Amino acid sequence: MTDLTRLTAAETAARIAAGELTAVEVAEAHLARIEAVDEKVHAFLHVDREGALAQARAVDARREAGEELGPLAGVPLALKDIFTTEGVPTTVGSKILEGWIPPYDATVTRRLKDAGVVILGKTNMDEFAMGSSTENSAYGPTGNPWDLTRIPGGSGGGSSAAIASYQAPLAIGTDTGGSIRQPAAVTGTVGVKPTYGGVSRYGMVAFSSSLDQGGPCARTVLDAALLHEVIAGHDPLDSTSIDAPVPDVVEAARNGTVAGLRVGVISEFRGEGYQAGVMQRFDETVELLRELGAEVVELSCPSFTKALAAYYLIAPSECSSNLARFDAMRYGLRTGDDGTRSAEEVTSLTREAGFGDEVKRRIMLGTYALSSGYYDAYYGSAQKVRTLITQDFARAFEQVDVVISPTTPTTAFPIGERADDPMAMYLADLCTIPSNLAGNAAMSLPCGLAPEDGLPVGLQIIAPAMADDRLYRVGAAVEAAFLARWGHPILEEAPAL
Repeated sequence: MTDLTRLTAAETAARIAAGELTAVEVAEAHLARIEAVDEKVHAFLHVDREGALAQARAVDARREAGEELGPLAGVPLALKDIFTTEGVPTTVGSKILEGWIPPYDATVTRRLKDAGVVILGKTNMDEFAMGSSTENSAYGPTGNPWDLTRIPGGSGGGSSAAIASYQAPLAIGTDTGGSIRQPAAVTGTVGVKPTYGGVSRYGMVAFSSSLDQGGPCARTVLDAALLHEVIAGHDPLDSTSIDAPVPDVVEAARNGTVAGLRVGVISEFRGEGYQAGVMQRFDETVELLRELGAEVVELSCPSFTKALAAYYLIAPSECSSNLARFDAMRYGLRTGDDGTRSAEEVTSLTREAGFGDEVKRRIMLGTYALSSGYYDAYYGSAQKVRTLITQDFARAFEQVDVVISPTTPTTAFPIGERADDPMAMYLADLCTIPSNLAGNAAMSLPCGLAPEDGLPVGLQIIAPAMADDRLYRVGAAVEAAFLARWGHPILEEAPAL
């Protein structure tokens, strides 16, 4: 019998709809896989076995009643623990929300349930999505299924590791500075940051409100497109949600081509700090695109060299404002409330106990950047750089249809290697941050293994805002070409757990 955990999401949904499989069988197979391997991987913070089986039974009942099922009905999914889930813990990887049970579903959660997607549980992440390695989780790091001593990316390493270790065929992540794409790159999976405002942020615990964006994670481009279609679309509960039709990403994924397309290669996305094997695989992919009929155009976007500095002023500034709500008065952890201390003292003690080092670091950075006398010098200047980056992208997209780059400068690094060097950690997001600052759509998909360490390399594709379908058109063409070249999906080369 076929291992049900190895099927794509599209294959699984089709077989459930045809009555060849039941959603309960599929859910039980993935729950068994989680039980077998997650003690090593630590992708999940909470597994909702009963909830998942109840959702699966509901899908089976609908099919037996003759209802037409949606394109992902019955397919299991791992949900990043930053989305609220009614009746299921949501911790955001932090002690400050340990034990909190939300009374409502995020819009993304609700849309998944409405589509019949079976939510297996909540995945590990850097605390409040602040990190590039999932080492900043208050509940311990997640291992990369390619090498459990290495990071699975961050902040959404739990979601990418769950997919790469076949614990789920689909996952949801969030991307503030690269936290969907970077984990996808280092685990050999597919991750998409939709256009900012394309997926509702209602019920997604805020880190940096002008940058945060939920998106799909999968093992194939088509699976990512199917999930994108489910979660995207206007939401009146989110003031930043775009009131416009969702680009036809599924059609694009089913008809991948780059023939006649203009593809931009940005000179600033190479040089010092880029691993030789990463650049070798990227350069090979550029040649592959030429062979497939694309026109490759060399571009320069000078402001991109300032993106990292601008991001690490804007994101901490917004985080220092957003995290002020965690004051021990309304929900979550409360420490030191023995009847002798003031509210201010209880708030201070709770934040000291509940927030980790990286969260405290960013709160302090942001508070300083927003303080009287420094606002214009730091936050104001960073926003001006953001405008320059947006203008550079606009000029680039006058010349090309999409831009490509390596997703990350290096492959997955060992757990602990950069833990005491925040600047080295931040450099992992060098290629991904510009898209967040501009609000563009971007994707990462595998483009091979680095020769020196045998670990996955990611190709990043960037498209203009509301042109998310271009990501899938190019991604599907590249994926098909590599599949023909390799003869099998890249994840089949990952060491067995």
